[in-house]
Amino acid sequence: MRDPDPNGQARRHSRADIVRAALQLLDDEGLPNLSMRAIADRIGVQVSALYWHFRNKQTLLAQVSERLLESGTIDSDAAGDIESIAVNFHERLLAYRDAAELVSSSLALGLITLPARPLIHDAAVRAGLEEQGATIAADTIVHFVIGFTFHQQQRMNADSAGVAIHETATMTVADIGSQGDDFRAGLRLITAGIRATVAESRTA
Repeated sequence: MRDPDPNGQARRHSRADIVRAALQLLDDEGLPNLSMRAIADRIGVQVSALYWHFRNKQTLLAQVSERLLESGTIDSDAAGDIESIAVNFHERLLAYRDAAELVSSSLALGLITLPARPLIHDAAVRAGLEEQGATIAADTIVHFVIGFTFHQQQRMNADSAGVAIHETATMTVADIGSQGDDFRAGLRLITAGIRATVAESRTA
């Protein structure tokens, strides 16, 4: 799996090269255009070369999902705070076009784990939830983040494509600028529920 570099020398592409090219293509063209052919063309190889490293497209896209999530960092102090972890996860998804849809698909197929999930789970335990409650809290929050971001990115795509948003839509393109406040408000409702659950268990 070699192709000429600018100096005329053959260069072997690694799995990391392919994932990096796919991530760039995702951000440039969006998920609908993230085909194996387009990825191969981006790095100048035959499509068959991709299958040398990845057994199918879903496996490659799962690696892209992991790559876009792993580049986010959260400091040690914030790692203990549920809202900070969730906000960091949200920002990671917003950093790349169609990232929420891609990550959701990889997660549904069981091909990835979310770095934010165990952090939220552990923070929920420290907040006072039992194991089962912490698991439910972690799952609820990661699905809220993915779902909210998915709708944000769908509206952004519609706006950039000049697609009209129906008046019955729950969130319009005009609202995109204020969605950060809406996201945090929704997150605060969830974390308030966690605190209420903890308080109730302590008085039971």
